[in-house]
Amino acid sequence: MGAASSATAARSSAAIAFSPCANTNNFACGHLTVPLDPGGATPGTLTLAIRRHRAPVGEARSAVIALAGGPGQAALPFAEQFSELLGPIAATRDLIVFDQRGIGLSHPLSCHASEDPRLYRSLGQLVKACGSELGRTRTFYTTDDTVADIDAIRRAGGYEKLVLYGTSSGTKVAERYAQQHPDHVEALVLDSVVPPNGPDPLERPTFAAVPRILHQLCSDGACAHITAEPVADLASVVRRMRRGALRARVINGKGVAHHARISADELLEVLLAGDFSPLLRAEFVTAVRAAAAGDTAPAARLLAAAEQGSSGEGQGFDTPLYYATTCEEDLFPWRREASPTERIAQATAAARALPASELAPFTAANALDESDIGACAYWPFTTPAPAVDVAPLPNVPTLILSGEVDLRTPTSGAREVAAEIPDSRLLVDPGTGHSVLTAEAGDCAKQGLQAMFAGRPVEPCRASAAPPALRPAPLPPVRLALVAPSNGYRGLPGRTVHAVRLTLGDFARQLVLSLTSGGTSGEGLLSPPTLDTGGLRSGWAQLDKGALIFHGYAYVPGVTLSGTIKAEAANLTIGGRSAAHGTLRLGANHALVGKLGGRRVQITPNANGTAAIVGVDAQANPNFASGRAAARSVARELASLVGRFIDR
Repeated sequence: MGAASSATAARSSAAIAFSPCANTNNFACGHLTVPLDPGGATPGTLTLAIRRHRAPVGEARSAVIALAGGPGQAALPFAEQFSELLGPIAATRDLIVFDQRGIGLSHPLSCHASEDPRLYRSLGQLVKACGSELGRTRTFYTTDDTVADIDAIRRAGGYEKLVLYGTSSGTKVAERYAQQHPDHVEALVLDSVVPPNGPDPLERPTFAAVPRILHQLCSDGACAHITAEPVADLASVVRRMRRGALRARVINGKGVAHHARISADELLEVLLAGDFSPLLRAEFVTAVRAAAAGDTAPAARLLAAAEQGSSGEGQGFDTPLYYATTCEEDLFPWRREASPTERIAQATAAARALPASELAPFTAANALDESDIGACAYWPFTTPAPAVDVAPLPNVPTLILSGEVDLRTPTSGAREVAAEIPDSRLLVDPGTGHSVLTAEAGDCAKQGLQAMFAGRPVEPCRASAAPPALRPAPLPPVRLALVAPSNGYRGLPGRTVHAVRLTLGDFARQLVLSLTSGGTSGEGLLSPPTLDTGGLRSGWAQLDKGALIFHGYAYVPGVTLSGTIKAEAANLTIGGRSAAHGTLRLGANHALVGKLGGRRVQITPNANGTAAIVGVDAQANPNFASGRAAARSVARELASLVGRFIDR
């Protein structure tokens, strides 16, 4: 950089007064005041909260802008994570993280209406009240407004070029900036892509991806003893649900049973939650097959696990901002001048006009229910509908990352954007869901990121077989007579031995599921895990202070486990109307020994079971290091206590 341009950068940089942040040594904190209306017609300003990590060497002429998802997700809570993920890029560039307007510390939008949703007959009425409360300034929170803010940050920071890194809806912001300011874009990193004109209001790419992803879950014989056709199973269950929700009985983490109803919309929600929990997605295949055969208990328990893991929209999520952006700029199939009732009718007609194959095995009704149509139909529009964006994307170095089993932002969107950028590199990561860089079990995407910025070839991701812990679980037996005796045993004692192994395996899966599906809404934050679970058929069990404690826990009908397993001792009572009764204790070489139905039995250690549980720690939601550490700790504890006894 010459002396003149260095001076210019220094003068521009003064527009953002950075000072040390109170809670980190890696970032400096600053603020930038920008116009409320980038077009200048409406007066007013707002202030953006910004964090900057300086390039380790030299005076950076470019910066990396890290964009969170949503829309509505605060970015500042992820600043340290962005720094870790993007470290190789930031070696010669500053890293800028900021809360977009209306989010987090950048004048977050809020509505009194959302404080007590019970006052409103529907979500649509709540959204209408919120939009009215926000007033006419509600129109200044679109992607284009954020793009103007990014360029203001660039100018104030004295940067000539930007590397834009976005995840999920953040990719749309990055793409739009690249379309509007191509001369100031050095490179793009797009993870879990939303195309420039996306998302589709009816989520047609998501529905189109469901059959492919279910088939992939069953590849390499993973479903050989469960189902030959997972899509047909789901279609069968959805058809039955058209006559009404399925009834089921589910047991909570304290052993209390209650009745539940399962709808097709809820099955779709579980599928989407699987974007952040591979084990939840794998359990879905088994639960749906069981429901197709008439056993609804596994589906009810899976739905309860997914609901327990969902804790709102995650850290720093701003719901009013979500609707202000989504309702204003999504290309809904209605006329804005129509009434809310007329808008819903127009959108319903558009959904029903779609070929059934575009949504199968779900229906137009499910697409409407899953969409924002019912909410945004009530938004108080004062601006024309947005035009389709036809501006070209610049041909700059671009890395596009897509999880092969991502339903929120399927690979079709990534391919669409890749086709518009001739020199882009698309990496499809097998077995990975949403937010590839943070969710991948391996390091293919991270290596691809480093390779692109080092000028090396970006290697494709290679598929590998899913680890045993992430394969669909066996179908739960509906009676003990269907359980084969364990090797070396006959009759009822042999069936009971096998049932004990299956029960221990089920309990381990449920606890791991509570770890890896926690906080699956929004961008997949990990909530504190609940380490107790109800039995599939009865009772409950828990992991508490290094001990597994069973309270009449039943996975196979008529076979219950009660008692305790610790690392140094075990005392289990096997009961139930169908079982060979008896007790088991910890014997030599970590085996469970005792008598069942008067016969001496021994459940020997199984290294495969231990490995299956330990292997799940790599699949723990890693958005926070503490989340992965918690999963690893508990997985190892489970492995040491029950892994050696279970079948995989």
